[in-house]
Amino acid sequence: MSITTSRRAVSRDKETEELNNLIIEGMRDKKAKNIVLLDLRDLDDAPVDFFIICEGDSNVHVKAISDSVHKSVKEALYLNPTHLEGSSNAKWILMDYFNTVVHVFYPETRAFYEIEQLWSDAKATEYADV
Repeated sequence: MSITTSRRAVSRDKETEELNNLIIEGMRDKKAKNIVLLDLRDLDDAPVDFFIICEGDSNVHVKAISDSVHKSVKEALYLNPTHLEGSSNAKWILMDYFNTVVHVFYPETRAFYEIEQLWSDAKATEYADV
């Protein structure tokens, strides 16, 4: 690996870390529950580097969390998700930020899809509720 390639990788890692911190901050601002970051980088079949998962108490809460994440990232990094899905019924809102995918769930929907169990080989970091 050349020095230039190494610098780009370190820069990308720092940008992704900042993005992930902003996502978690946006979740916490709206009192998201059961926040988990799954680090998928060491898994061969992973579609992205990170999943950040949380839940809200109601459809309105799920939408508010998603809006807060979007606003935090947009204001700090001028970045919009490359794909957004599920905001119309707000049972599961998916926000794709290329290296990181955000999942904001309604509790029953999260339990049904069991994403943490599907990716149980990933390194998981849990964040305390605020």
